[in-house]
Amino acid sequence: MKARIRDFIYTSDDLFFAVTSYVHPEDRILSFLRYIPDSEGERSLNSARYSKVNSELAYTFLEENHPTYLHHYEELGVLMMGVPNERVDSILRPEERLLDIMESPTDQLLARVVMIADTLHDAAGIPYSSMGVSGSVLPGLYDPLNSDIDFVVYGLRNHRRAMEAFGELKGDPESPLKGLDKEQLMKVYRKRITDDTLSFREFCWYELRKNNRGIIDGTLFDILAARDWSEIQGSWADTTYEDCGRVTVECTVSDAIEAFDNPARYLVEDVSVLEGPEAEITEVVSFTHTYAGQAREGERIIARGKLERFSGRENGYRVVVGTTREAENEFIKLKELRL
Repeated sequence: MKARIRDFIYTSDDLFFAVTSYVHPEDRILSFLRYIPDSEGERSLNSARYSKVNSELAYTFLEENHPTYLHHYEELGVLMMGVPNERVDSILRPEERLLDIMESPTDQLLARVVMIADTLHDAAGIPYSSMGVSGSVLPGLYDPLNSDIDFVVYGLRNHRRAMEAFGELKGDPESPLKGLDKEQLMKVYRKRITDDTLSFREFCWYELRKNNRGIIDGTLFDILAARDWSEIQGSWADTTYEDCGRVTVECTVSDAIEAFDNPARYLVEDVSVLEGPEAEITEVVSFTHTYAGQAREGERIIARGKLERFSGRENGYRVVVGTTREAENEFIKLKELRL
């Protein structure tokens, strides 16, 4: 079964999962539980009600009610969620959902989705077939008045073009796509940063130059990256990872085309280890959105996180930022940031 990041899965047990990987084991699709049936739930679909679950509740709910969706992978040493193939009712695809919405947007939120698609098509030349919408809009479990828009651009270079276009559009008074203001940035900052790794001023500087998040008619939207099918390589468990301790490094970004992928990935060179074990490090990856798009090609950065040795399809060492949800005391920063 083919599924990629940003897709959702609806299961035979009336559960909605978000796909979390480009490659999967033969017997299931790696994904994370997002919505569960709940008569008191705040979201509705076809007269049924659902609740959105956080990470802790998702594991607890599955352990108590549907343990078959949990599997411990010895090759990775982790317990992971995944929908067994026989439990897949349907795969919900963002690109198909967008085309349906464009034919008949039934409320203001969906009309804004269409407006984003039209704007990026006209300004960046991105085909409609290379765009989609994920998040709560994909399964139809959104709030027309309060939900955000998770807009998807397929193809890593298409995504870069979309952000470049938005960078120009957000300063145009005629454009429907606007940048975030200070109040909106503070909401994101309080949600993302729980320690002192980034000051609010630093956070704003990085976020405003990324051009991946904005406002349309009062609705927050993200421009998310996902790979074209042709960009997906490898197979499940063709690479293994070994924890080698904590590390802080200084290095230069040589390639950042995957900086907004999941995980965000930066190829690096001229690496100096400031703290931790010495290793020939070739990449820095981030599993938290905070540090996606944090650096560009040619920039000198300092990264702190977990040192991992990877082996299999490729071999080497990497720094992993975002080993916990809060990513406390882990970061990617420019070596010299003049605010």
